[in-house]
Amino acid sequence: MADLSQAHRILFLNTLAFAICFACWTLNGVLVTFLVDKEIFNWSVVQIGWLLGIPVLTGLIMRLPMGILTDKFGGKIVHSALLILASIPLFLLPFATSFTVFAILSFLFGMVGTSFAVGVASTSVWYPKEWQGRALGIFGMGTAGASITPFLAPSLLSTFSESDPENGWKWLPILYGSALLLMGIVFLIFAKNKKSEAQSKTVKQLLQPLKSVRVWRFGTYYFLVFGSFVTFSQWLLPNFMNVYHTTLVLGGIFTSCFSLPAGVVRAFGGFLSDKFGARKVMYWVLSSSVVLSFLLLFPKMDITTSGSGLLSSKAGTVTSVAPDKIVIDDKEYNIAQKDESQPHSKFFPSKKTWQEVVVEQNQKVQKKDLLAEGITQIHFEANMWVYLVLVILIGISWGIGSAAVYKHIPDYFPNEVGVIGGMVGLLGGLGGFLPIIFGYLLSFTGFWTSSWLFILALSLTCLIWMHRVIVKMTKEKLPEMAKDIDRK
Repeated sequence: MADLSQAHRILFLNTLAFAICFACWTLNGVLVTFLVDKEIFNWSVVQIGWLLGIPVLTGLIMRLPMGILTDKFGGKIVHSALLILASIPLFLLPFATSFTVFAILSFLFGMVGTSFAVGVASTSVWYPKEWQGRALGIFGMGTAGASITPFLAPSLLSTFSESDPENGWKWLPILYGSALLLMGIVFLIFAKNKKSEAQSKTVKQLLQPLKSVRVWRFGTYYFLVFGSFVTFSQWLLPNFMNVYHTTLVLGGIFTSCFSLPAGVVRAFGGFLSDKFGARKVMYWVLSSSVVLSFLLLFPKMDITTSGSGLLSSKAGTVTSVAPDKIVIDDKEYNIAQKDESQPHSKFFPSKKTWQEVVVEQNQKVQKKDLLAEGITQIHFEANMWVYLVLVILIGISWGIGSAAVYKHIPDYFPNEVGVIGGMVGLLGGLGGFLPIIFGYLLSFTGFWTSSWLFILALSLTCLIWMHRVIVKMTKEKLPEMAKDIDRK
């Protein structure tokens, strides 16, 4: 009981530290959007994508070495050092005057993203196997810290900028750096150190499990469910402001509506993984991601294209032309008129079709000549509230999926939780490229929803890969049953 009580205290400290780190990790989503919106910096869409992606990329890619360090030296030492050292670039951020300096400091404070690998390794060593799904799920609730920044930071920026519009923003990174520094001191004082059983192994031995294809598959899942979650925790703010013309504060609230449930639900994801198995949960998560990303990829649009035209049924001379009909010799052709009173749907795509005359009176026409051009107008409002609900739902599915992915690790790699967790985080860390990719996609297509097309393709890839692996395992372990299923 004493050990479990100590484990709960470590879990609380790790979760709190992770929440603060996550809030700092997503700082650029609000800060960069604010600086560009107020024309303090004139950064392009691609540069914005880089500034949003750099801290995410750093934090996720560096999880592997931080997981190894945690296994070797214990969570107290590594976590407290991370918190204290990562505060330094935040204190220096107000002095950034160019894209390059801002990018370098973003790279450095992005190390707070490694808090997850440190926390997973230092939490799992305190709990028995039957508790680890719930414990890691509760720890994963620290991702709700992603909702702190979009919810509070816009209001803080507005307050700080009232008296000094040019330099008021500089108080925000100082405030975040102070929170990291304070949490590092608290962790140093109140946490207790405990090392993994893998501490005596060499780095080469620790990296041995990485030869398993399973690790890479888990990493790909994590690239989707966690990398996408982190990315959209920042990407949604400029999305709402540009597409739906929200204010910075309202866009921040909407972004929090995405990130808060997605973070909190991770504990529920851990419970579901313990109860039903991580694989079943992942089937639900990946399928949901496919359906929801498909619904989200349609942009606001007002498209005019060619429709069904009107052709002459015989040769002749146009004797009369009116807006509603054409007469050729003795034959009348009715023209479809544009219905200006037809309302657009607020929730579903709607269309209007009409025809416009392209011939003149006394003009000779041949059989099958075009008399009136068909025009179709497709309108889709991409209702903001529907969009917000879909975004929240896909965030929740990703939150559950993040817990399910990490539930696999202590089951398959009980003595290498830190290094495997770090490697999965590293592969998922490639998700740090997503804001950069989204920036280029936006620049190339001009559509904000091009990001969801990328997510749809990635979700389908993960779902198909997982299903093929499950089918292969079933046929190998239960060949007779597999034959019966194939026959039926």
